[in-house]
Amino acid sequence: MGQISNRVFADTTEDSSTSSGHRGHRRTFEIKSPAASAGSYDFVSARPPGKKTNILESVGHLVKSCLGGGVVAIHESYKACGLWTSMGLTIFIGFLISYCMYMIAKSAQRLYGRLHIATMSYPDVAEAAIAICPFPKIRKYSKCLRYAVDFTICVDLFGSCCVYQVVICRTIKQLVEGTDTVTLEGNPPLRMYILMLLVPCILICMITTLKYLAPFSILADIFLLILAIATIYYGCTFSKVSMFEMPAFKNMPGLFEFLGVCVFSMEGVGATMAIENNMKEPQKIGRVLALGMSVVVGIVFVIGTFGYWGFGEDSKSPVTLNFPFTAFSIALKVFMAVIIYVTFALNFWVPFDLVWYYIKKRYPPTKYWFWERVYRGSFVIVITLIAFIFPNVSSFIGLLGSFCLSNMGFIYPACIELCVEWDSPGLGFMKWRLIKWILICIFGVFLGIFGTYTNAKELIRQTF
Repeated sequence: MGQISNRVFADTTEDSSTSSGHRGHRRTFEIKSPAASAGSYDFVSARPPGKKTNILESVGHLVKSCLGGGVVAIHESYKACGLWTSMGLTIFIGFLISYCMYMIAKSAQRLYGRLHIATMSYPDVAEAAIAICPFPKIRKYSKCLRYAVDFTICVDLFGSCCVYQVVICRTIKQLVEGTDTVTLEGNPPLRMYILMLLVPCILICMITTLKYLAPFSILADIFLLILAIATIYYGCTFSKVSMFEMPAFKNMPGLFEFLGVCVFSMEGVGATMAIENNMKEPQKIGRVLALGMSVVVGIVFVIGTFGYWGFGEDSKSPVTLNFPFTAFSIALKVFMAVIIYVTFALNFWVPFDLVWYYIKKRYPPTKYWFWERVYRGSFVIVITLIAFIFPNVSSFIGLLGSFCLSNMGFIYPACIELCVEWDSPGLGFMKWRLIKWILICIFGVFLGIFGTYTNAKELIRQTF
Protein backbone atom coordinates (compact mmCIF):
# COMPACT_ATOMS: atom_id res chain seq x y z
CA MET A 1 0.00 0.00 0.00
CA GLY A 2 2.90 2.35 0.60
CA GLN A 3 3.97 1.97 -2.99
CA ILE A 4 1.12 4.22 -3.92
CA SER A 5 1.77 6.73 -1.20
CA ASN A 6 5.13 7.80 -2.52
CA ARG A 7 3.73 8.80 -5.89
CA VAL A 8 0.64 10.35 -4.34
CA PHE A 9 2.80 12.49 -2.09
CA ALA A 10 4.93 13.52 -5.05
CA ASP A 11 2.01 14.56 -7.20
CA THR A 12 -0.06 16.28 -4.55
CA THR A 13 2.70 18.35 -2.98
CA GLU A 14 5.10 19.23 -5.75
CA ASP A 15 4.61 22.25 -7.90
CA SER A 16 3.59 21.22 -11.39
CA SER A 17 6.73 22.68 -12.82
CA THR A 18 8.82 20.34 -10.78
CA SER A 19 6.88 17.17 -11.39
CA SER A 20 8.44 16.54 -14.75
CA GLY A 21 9.36 13.06 -13.76
CA HIS A 22 5.82 12.07 -14.60
CA ARG A 23 4.55 14.75 -16.92
CA GLY A 24 7.18 15.46 -19.49
CA HIS A 25 10.71 16.68 -19.96
CA ARG A 26 12.63 19.69 -18.78
CA ARG A 27 14.77 21.91 -20.92
CA THR A 28 18.22 20.70 -21.88
CA PHE A 29 20.46 20.39 -18.84
CA GLU A 30 23.48 22.69 -19.01
CA ILE A 31 26.31 23.16 -16.52
CA LYS A 32 26.14 26.65 -14.98
CA SER A 33 28.85 26.22 -12.33
CA PRO A 34 31.84 23.87 -12.06
CA ALA A 35 31.77 21.25 -9.34
CA ALA A 36 34.26 23.23 -7.22
CA SER A 37 31.93 26.24 -6.87
CA ALA A 38 28.59 24.43 -7.11
CA GLY A 39 28.16 24.59 -3.35
CA SER A 40 27.63 28.35 -3.49
CA TYR A 41 24.23 27.91 -5.15
CA ASP A 42 21.50 28.19 -2.51
CA PHE A 43 18.91 25.80 -3.88
CA VAL A 44 16.77 26.06 -0.73
CA SER A 45 16.19 29.80 -1.18
CA ALA A 46 15.62 29.32 -4.90
CA ARG A 47 12.70 26.99 -4.35
CA PRO A 48 9.16 28.37 -4.74
CA PRO A 49 7.37 29.36 -1.52
CA GLY A 50 4.85 27.02 -0.02
CA LYS A 51 4.20 24.69 2.87
CA LYS A 52 7.33 22.70 3.66
CA THR A 53 7.67 19.65 5.87
CA ASN A 54 9.84 19.39 8.97
CA ILE A 55 11.93 16.33 9.79
CA LEU A 56 9.16 14.50 11.65
CA GLU A 57 6.62 15.11 8.89
CA SER A 58 9.15 13.99 6.29
CA VAL A 59 9.78 10.80 8.24
CA GLY A 60 6.03 10.15 8.25
CA HIS A 61 5.82 10.61 4.48
CA LEU A 62 8.81 8.32 4.00
CA VAL A 63 7.35 5.54 6.11
CA LYS A 64 4.04 5.50 4.26
CA SER A 65 5.92 5.75 0.96
CA CYS A 66 8.19 2.76 1.55
CA LEU A 67 5.75 0.25 2.99
CA GLY A 68 4.60 -1.43 -0.19
CA GLY A 69 1.82 -3.93 -0.75
CA GLY A 70 4.39 -6.70 -0.39
CA VAL A 71 4.26 -6.29 3.37
CA VAL A 72 1.03 -8.34 3.49
CA ALA A 73 2.90 -11.23 1.83
CA ILE A 74 6.34 -10.87 3.45
CA HIS A 75 5.63 -13.72 5.90
CA GLU A 76 5.15 -16.15 3.01
CA SER A 77 8.54 -15.20 1.59
CA TYR A 78 10.01 -15.84 5.05
CA LYS A 79 8.45 -19.30 4.77
CA ALA A 80 10.05 -19.86 1.37
CA CYS A 81 13.53 -18.77 2.47
CA GLY A 82 13.81 -19.74 6.14
CA LEU A 83 13.22 -17.67 9.26
CA TRP A 84 16.69 -16.73 10.44
CA THR A 85 18.15 -16.02 7.00
CA SER A 86 15.14 -13.83 6.21
CA MET A 87 15.46 -11.93 9.48
CA GLY A 88 19.11 -11.09 8.84
CA LEU A 89 18.57 -10.20 5.18
CA THR A 90 15.63 -7.93 6.03
CA ILE A 91 17.95 -5.73 8.08
CA PHE A 92 20.71 -5.83 5.44
CA ILE A 93 18.39 -5.03 2.54
CA GLY A 94 16.74 -2.26 4.53
CA PHE A 95 20.14 -0.65 5.07
CA LEU A 96 21.11 -1.05 1.42
CA ILE A 97 17.82 0.42 0.19
CA SER A 98 18.11 3.42 2.50
CA TYR A 99 21.70 4.02 1.39
CA CYS A 100 20.72 3.93 -2.29
CA MET A 101 17.93 6.41 -1.57
CA TYR A 102 20.54 8.63 0.08
CA MET A 103 22.74 8.31 -3.02
CA ILE A 104 19.91 9.67 -5.18
CA ALA A 105 19.23 12.63 -2.87
CA LYS A 106 22.89 13.63 -2.48
CA SER A 107 23.50 13.29 -6.22
CA ALA A 108 20.54 15.57 -6.84
CA GLN A 109 21.89 18.18 -4.42
CA ARG A 110 25.23 18.15 -6.22
CA LEU A 111 23.41 18.61 -9.52
CA TYR A 112 21.40 21.56 -8.16
CA GLY A 113 24.58 23.57 -7.76
CA ARG A 114 26.03 22.65 -11.13
CA LEU A 115 22.82 23.23 -13.09
CA HIS A 116 21.29 26.02 -10.96
CA ILE A 117 18.05 24.09 -10.69
CA ALA A 118 16.26 24.13 -7.34
CA THR A 119 14.18 20.94 -7.53
CA MET A 120 14.35 17.72 -9.51
CA SER A 121 12.38 14.49 -9.77
CA TYR A 122 13.94 11.04 -9.94
CA PRO A 123 13.74 10.93 -13.77
CA ASP A 124 15.22 14.46 -13.86
CA VAL A 125 18.18 13.33 -11.77
CA ALA A 126 18.71 10.28 -13.98
CA GLU A 127 18.67 12.32 -17.17
CA ALA A 128 20.81 15.16 -15.82
CA ALA A 129 23.46 12.82 -14.41
CA ILE A 130 24.06 11.30 -17.84
CA ALA A 131 23.67 14.62 -19.70
CA ILE A 132 26.59 16.25 -17.83
CA CYS A 133 28.66 13.16 -17.04
CA PRO A 134 32.43 13.17 -17.78
CA PHE A 135 32.00 10.59 -20.55
CA PRO A 136 31.09 12.48 -23.76
CA LYS A 137 30.17 9.37 -25.73
CA ILE A 138 27.28 8.44 -23.44
CA ARG A 139 25.82 11.92 -22.87
CA LYS A 140 23.56 11.55 -25.88
CA TYR A 141 21.87 8.62 -24.13
CA SER A 142 20.62 10.72 -21.22
CA LYS A 143 17.02 10.48 -22.42
CA CYS A 144 17.36 6.70 -22.54
CA LEU A 145 17.97 6.48 -18.80
CA ARG A 146 15.01 8.77 -18.20
CA TYR A 147 12.79 6.55 -20.34
CA ALA A 148 14.15 3.51 -18.49
CA VAL A 149 13.16 5.05 -15.15
CA ASP A 150 9.70 5.94 -16.47
CA PHE A 151 9.24 2.45 -17.93
CA THR A 152 10.29 0.80 -14.68
CA ILE A 153 7.86 2.95 -12.70
CA CYS A 154 5.01 1.98 -15.04
CA VAL A 155 5.73 -1.75 -14.91
CA ASP A 156 6.15 -1.62 -11.13
CA LEU A 157 2.90 0.24 -10.44
CA PHE A 158 0.70 -1.42 -13.05
CA GLY A 159 2.02 -4.76 -11.81
CA SER A 160 1.20 -3.74 -8.25
CA CYS A 161 -2.38 -3.15 -9.37
CA CYS A 162 -2.54 -6.79 -10.48
CA VAL A 163 -1.33 -7.87 -7.04
CA TYR A 164 -3.93 -5.70 -5.31
CA GLN A 165 -6.73 -7.26 -7.32
CA VAL A 166 -5.64 -10.75 -6.31
CA VAL A 167 -5.30 -9.74 -2.64
CA ILE A 168 -8.81 -8.23 -2.63
CA CYS A 169 -10.34 -11.28 -4.28
CA ARG A 170 -8.58 -13.77 -2.00
CA THR A 171 -9.88 -11.84 0.99
CA ILE A 172 -13.45 -11.66 -0.35
CA LYS A 173 -13.41 -15.35 -1.28
CA GLN A 174 -12.41 -16.35 2.24
CA LEU A 175 -15.08 -14.13 3.80
CA VAL A 176 -17.77 -15.54 1.49
CA GLU A 177 -16.78 -19.19 1.97
CA GLY A 178 -15.95 -18.87 5.67
CA THR A 179 -13.00 -21.26 5.40
CA ASP A 180 -9.43 -21.13 6.67
CA THR A 181 -7.95 -21.99 3.27
CA VAL A 182 -8.24 -20.10 -0.01
CA THR A 183 -7.62 -22.01 -3.24
CA LEU A 184 -8.04 -21.30 -6.93
CA GLU A 185 -10.95 -23.71 -7.06
CA GLY A 186 -14.38 -23.32 -5.52
CA ASN A 187 -17.82 -22.16 -6.50
CA PRO A 188 -17.16 -19.61 -7.80
CA PRO A 189 -13.38 -20.04 -8.32
CA LEU A 190 -10.90 -17.29 -7.47
CA ARG A 191 -10.56 -16.22 -11.10
CA MET A 192 -14.29 -15.53 -11.24
CA TYR A 193 -13.94 -13.15 -8.30
CA ILE A 194 -11.19 -11.35 -10.24
CA LEU A 195 -13.48 -10.93 -13.25
CA MET A 196 -16.31 -9.68 -11.03
CA LEU A 197 -13.97 -7.02 -9.67
CA LEU A 198 -13.34 -5.63 -13.17
CA VAL A 199 -16.29 -3.22 -13.31
CA PRO A 200 -15.75 -1.76 -9.80
CA CYS A 201 -12.07 -1.21 -10.64
CA ILE A 202 -12.93 0.53 -13.89
CA LEU A 203 -15.40 2.79 -12.11
CA ILE A 204 -13.00 3.92 -9.39
CA CYS A 205 -10.22 4.47 -11.93
CA MET A 206 -12.43 6.97 -13.72
CA ILE A 207 -11.69 9.37 -10.86
CA THR A 208 -9.08 11.65 -12.38
CA THR A 209 -8.45 13.99 -9.44
CA LEU A 210 -6.12 12.79 -6.72
CA LYS A 211 -7.56 14.99 -3.98
CA TYR A 212 -10.56 12.65 -3.71
CA LEU A 213 -8.33 9.61 -3.23
CA ALA A 214 -5.23 10.82 -1.37
CA PRO A 215 -6.85 10.92 2.13
CA PHE A 216 -7.26 7.16 1.98
CA SER A 217 -3.48 6.74 2.05
CA ILE A 218 -3.62 7.91 5.68
CA LEU A 219 -6.12 5.14 6.47
CA ALA A 220 -3.78 2.69 4.77
CA ASP A 221 -0.97 3.76 7.11
CA ILE A 222 -3.18 3.27 10.16
CA PHE A 223 -4.20 -0.12 8.86
CA LEU A 224 -0.57 -1.24 8.48
CA LEU A 225 0.16 -0.31 12.08
CA ILE A 226 -2.89 -2.24 13.31
CA LEU A 227 -1.90 -5.14 11.05
CA ALA A 228 1.60 -5.30 12.56
CA ILE A 229 0.19 -5.36 16.10
CA ALA A 230 -2.41 -7.99 15.19
CA THR A 231 0.27 -10.15 13.56
CA ILE A 232 2.37 -10.08 16.72
CA TYR A 233 -0.65 -11.04 18.82
CA TYR A 234 -1.89 -13.86 16.59
CA GLY A 235 1.65 -15.03 15.87
CA CYS A 236 2.39 -15.45 19.56
CA THR A 237 -1.03 -17.04 20.13
CA PHE A 238 -0.85 -19.65 17.37
CA SER A 239 2.87 -20.48 17.37
CA LYS A 240 3.39 -24.20 18.01
CA VAL A 241 7.18 -24.41 18.19
CA SER A 242 10.01 -22.33 19.55
CA MET A 243 11.36 -19.70 17.21
CA PHE A 244 14.76 -21.41 17.50
CA GLU A 245 13.27 -24.59 16.02
CA MET A 246 12.20 -22.83 12.83
CA PRO A 247 14.31 -23.56 9.72
CA ALA A 248 17.17 -21.10 9.28
CA PHE A 249 17.50 -21.55 5.50
CA LYS A 250 15.65 -23.66 2.95
CA ASN A 251 16.81 -23.30 -0.66
CA MET A 252 18.01 -20.85 -3.30
CA PRO A 253 14.67 -20.43 -5.14
CA GLY A 254 13.13 -19.50 -1.79
CA LEU A 255 15.94 -17.01 -1.21
CA PHE A 256 15.24 -15.24 -4.50
CA GLU A 257 11.51 -15.16 -3.81
CA PHE A 258 12.25 -13.59 -0.45
CA LEU A 259 14.64 -11.00 -1.91
CA GLY A 260 12.07 -9.89 -4.48
CA VAL A 261 9.22 -9.60 -1.98
CA CYS A 262 11.42 -7.93 0.66
CA VAL A 263 12.69 -5.28 -1.76
CA PHE A 264 9.16 -4.67 -3.02
CA SER A 265 7.92 -4.26 0.56
CA MET A 266 10.47 -1.60 1.57
CA GLU A 267 11.52 0.21 -1.58
CA GLY A 268 10.74 3.93 -1.62
CA VAL A 269 13.32 5.35 -3.99
CA GLY A 270 10.55 6.84 -6.12
CA ALA A 271 9.50 9.00 -3.18
CA THR A 272 12.96 10.19 -2.18
CA MET A 273 13.08 13.26 -4.40
CA ALA A 274 9.46 14.25 -3.72
CA ILE A 275 10.21 14.24 0.00
CA GLU A 276 13.53 16.07 -0.40
CA ASN A 277 11.96 18.72 -2.65
CA ASN A 278 9.39 19.57 0.02
CA MET A 279 11.60 19.65 3.13
CA LYS A 280 12.33 22.82 5.08
CA GLU A 281 15.88 21.56 5.56
CA PRO A 282 16.65 19.24 2.63
CA GLN A 283 20.28 18.98 3.73
CA LYS A 284 19.00 16.74 6.55
CA ILE A 285 17.55 14.15 4.19
CA GLY A 286 20.05 11.62 5.56
CA ARG A 287 18.56 11.92 9.03
CA VAL A 288 15.06 11.47 7.63
CA LEU A 289 16.11 8.33 5.77
CA ALA A 290 17.81 6.86 8.84
CA LEU A 291 14.77 7.39 11.08
CA GLY A 292 12.13 6.51 8.53
CA MET A 293 13.77 3.37 7.22
CA SER A 294 14.29 2.12 10.77
CA VAL A 295 10.51 2.19 11.21
CA VAL A 296 9.93 0.57 7.82
CA VAL A 297 12.40 -2.25 8.47
CA GLY A 298 10.86 -2.77 11.91
CA ILE A 299 7.32 -3.22 10.55
CA VAL A 300 8.42 -5.55 7.75
CA PHE A 301 10.56 -7.51 10.20
CA VAL A 302 7.68 -7.90 12.66
CA ILE A 303 5.05 -8.99 10.13
CA GLY A 304 7.46 -11.37 8.40
CA THR A 305 8.84 -12.93 11.57
CA PHE A 306 5.64 -13.30 13.57
CA GLY A 307 3.55 -14.13 10.51
CA TYR A 308 5.74 -17.11 9.61
CA TRP A 309 6.50 -18.18 13.19
CA GLY A 310 2.87 -18.05 14.23
CA PHE A 311 1.25 -19.73 11.22
CA GLY A 312 4.16 -21.90 10.08
CA GLU A 313 4.21 -23.83 6.84
CA ASP A 314 0.47 -23.36 6.35
CA SER A 315 0.69 -19.56 6.22
CA LYS A 316 -1.03 -17.84 3.29
CA SER A 317 -1.03 -14.42 1.64
CA PRO A 318 -2.27 -11.88 2.51
CA VAL A 319 -1.37 -12.39 6.14
CA THR A 320 -4.94 -11.60 7.26
CA LEU A 321 -6.11 -14.90 5.72
CA ASN A 322 -4.37 -16.66 8.62
CA PHE A 323 -6.29 -14.75 11.28
CA PRO A 324 -9.18 -16.56 13.01
CA PHE A 325 -12.82 -15.74 12.30
CA THR A 326 -13.39 -13.41 15.23
CA ALA A 327 -15.27 -10.13 15.05
CA PHE A 328 -12.04 -8.13 15.14
CA SER A 329 -10.20 -10.14 12.49
CA ILE A 330 -13.24 -10.19 10.20
CA ALA A 331 -13.48 -6.40 10.49
CA LEU A 332 -9.76 -6.21 9.75
CA LYS A 333 -10.17 -8.32 6.61
CA VAL A 334 -13.11 -6.26 5.36
CA PHE A 335 -11.26 -3.03 6.08
CA MET A 336 -8.21 -4.29 4.20
CA ALA A 337 -10.27 -5.20 1.14
CA VAL A 338 -11.86 -1.73 1.07
CA ILE A 339 -8.57 0.10 1.63
CA ILE A 340 -6.76 -1.86 -1.06
CA TYR A 341 -9.64 -1.27 -3.46
CA VAL A 342 -9.27 2.49 -3.05
CA THR A 343 -5.49 2.36 -3.15
CA PHE A 344 -5.78 0.39 -6.40
CA ALA A 345 -7.01 3.64 -7.95
CA LEU A 346 -4.20 5.59 -6.28
CA ASN A 347 -1.65 3.13 -7.59
CA PHE A 348 -3.17 3.25 -11.07
CA TRP A 349 -3.23 7.04 -11.25
CA VAL A 350 0.50 7.75 -11.47
CA PRO A 351 1.64 5.32 -14.21
CA PHE A 352 -1.45 6.09 -16.27
CA ASP A 353 -0.75 9.81 -15.91
CA LEU A 354 2.72 9.17 -17.30
CA VAL A 355 1.47 7.05 -20.20
CA TRP A 356 -1.37 9.46 -20.97
CA TYR A 357 1.15 12.29 -21.39
CA TYR A 358 2.44 10.50 -24.49
CA ILE A 359 -0.84 9.03 -25.75
CA LYS A 360 -2.83 12.26 -25.72
CA LYS A 361 -0.55 13.82 -28.34
CA ARG A 362 -2.38 11.68 -30.90
CA TYR A 363 -5.70 13.42 -30.26
CA PRO A 364 -7.01 17.01 -30.36
CA PRO A 365 -7.54 18.65 -26.94
CA THR A 366 -11.30 18.63 -27.45
CA LYS A 367 -11.21 14.81 -27.44
CA TYR A 368 -9.03 14.39 -24.34
CA TRP A 369 -11.93 13.78 -21.94
CA PHE A 370 -13.37 10.94 -24.01
CA TRP A 371 -10.15 9.19 -24.97
CA GLU A 372 -8.64 9.42 -21.50
CA ARG A 373 -11.54 7.42 -20.11
CA VAL A 374 -11.38 4.93 -22.96
CA TYR A 375 -7.72 4.28 -22.24
CA ARG A 376 -8.28 4.16 -18.49
CA GLY A 377 -10.86 1.44 -18.96
CA SER A 378 -8.65 -0.41 -21.43
CA PHE A 379 -5.67 -0.42 -19.08
CA VAL A 380 -7.78 -1.74 -16.20
CA ILE A 381 -9.05 -4.54 -18.46
CA VAL A 382 -5.46 -5.53 -19.32
CA ILE A 383 -4.47 -5.42 -15.63
CA THR A 384 -7.45 -7.62 -14.73
CA LEU A 385 -6.59 -10.15 -17.45
CA ILE A 386 -3.03 -10.42 -16.13
CA ALA A 387 -4.34 -10.93 -12.59
CA PHE A 388 -6.78 -13.51 -13.97
CA ILE A 389 -3.96 -15.47 -15.60
CA PHE A 390 -1.49 -15.20 -12.68
CA PRO A 391 -3.47 -15.15 -9.41
CA ASN A 392 -0.48 -15.88 -7.16
CA VAL A 393 0.44 -13.12 -4.73
CA SER A 394 3.88 -13.99 -3.41
CA SER A 395 5.55 -15.00 -6.69
CA PHE A 396 4.02 -12.02 -8.52
CA ILE A 397 5.36 -9.63 -5.89
CA GLY A 398 8.75 -11.36 -6.02
CA LEU A 399 8.81 -10.94 -9.80
CA LEU A 400 8.01 -7.23 -9.58
CA GLY A 401 10.59 -6.67 -6.86
CA SER A 402 13.29 -8.56 -8.74
CA PHE A 403 12.66 -7.08 -12.18
CA CYS A 404 11.67 -3.49 -11.41
CA LEU A 405 13.26 -2.57 -8.11
CA SER A 406 16.60 -4.22 -8.77
CA ASN A 407 16.97 -1.51 -11.42
CA MET A 408 15.15 1.42 -9.86
CA GLY A 409 16.43 0.78 -6.35
CA PHE A 410 20.04 -0.31 -6.90
CA ILE A 411 21.44 -0.14 -10.44
CA TYR A 412 20.10 3.29 -11.42
CA PRO A 413 21.22 5.03 -8.16
CA ALA A 414 24.72 3.55 -8.46
CA CYS A 415 25.04 4.67 -12.10
CA ILE A 416 23.73 8.14 -11.26
CA GLU A 417 26.16 8.69 -8.40
CA LEU A 418 29.04 7.34 -10.47
CA CYS A 419 28.39 9.94 -13.19
CA VAL A 420 27.91 12.79 -10.72
CA GLU A 421 30.91 12.09 -8.48
CA TRP A 422 33.43 10.72 -11.00
CA ASP A 423 35.37 13.99 -11.23
CA SER A 424 34.37 15.62 -7.96
CA PRO A 425 34.87 14.40 -5.27
CA GLY A 426 36.45 11.61 -7.31
CA LEU A 427 36.87 7.90 -6.74
CA GLY A 428 38.45 8.23 -3.30
CA PHE A 429 41.26 6.32 -1.60
CA MET A 430 42.08 3.16 -3.55
CA LYS A 431 39.03 3.94 -5.70
CA TRP A 432 36.68 2.86 -2.91
CA ARG A 433 33.74 4.73 -4.43
CA LEU A 434 34.15 2.85 -7.71
CA ILE A 435 34.28 -0.45 -5.80
CA LYS A 436 31.10 0.55 -3.94
CA TRP A 437 29.26 1.35 -7.17
CA ILE A 438 30.36 -1.91 -8.76
CA LEU A 439 29.25 -3.98 -5.76
CA ILE A 440 25.82 -2.33 -5.66
CA CYS A 441 25.38 -2.86 -9.40
CA ILE A 442 26.45 -6.50 -9.07
CA PHE A 443 23.83 -7.03 -6.36
CA GLY A 444 21.19 -5.34 -8.53
CA VAL A 445 22.10 -7.41 -11.60
CA PHE A 446 22.24 -10.58 -9.49
CA LEU A 447 18.77 -9.92 -8.08
CA GLY A 448 17.44 -8.79 -11.44
CA ILE A 449 18.57 -11.85 -13.39
CA PHE A 450 18.26 -14.72 -10.93
CA GLY A 451 15.37 -13.25 -8.96
CA THR A 452 13.34 -12.51 -12.08
CA TYR A 453 14.02 -15.96 -13.53
CA THR A 454 13.22 -17.82 -10.30
CA ASN A 455 10.03 -15.91 -9.54
CA ALA A 456 8.82 -16.00 -13.15
CA LYS A 457 9.45 -19.75 -13.30
CA GLU A 458 7.56 -20.32 -10.04
CA LEU A 459 4.70 -18.06 -11.15
CA ILE A 460 4.33 -20.00 -14.40
CA ARG A 461 4.58 -23.35 -12.58
CA GLN A 462 1.83 -22.43 -10.13
CA THR A 463 -0.38 -21.11 -12.93
CA PHE A 464 -0.04 -23.79 -15.58
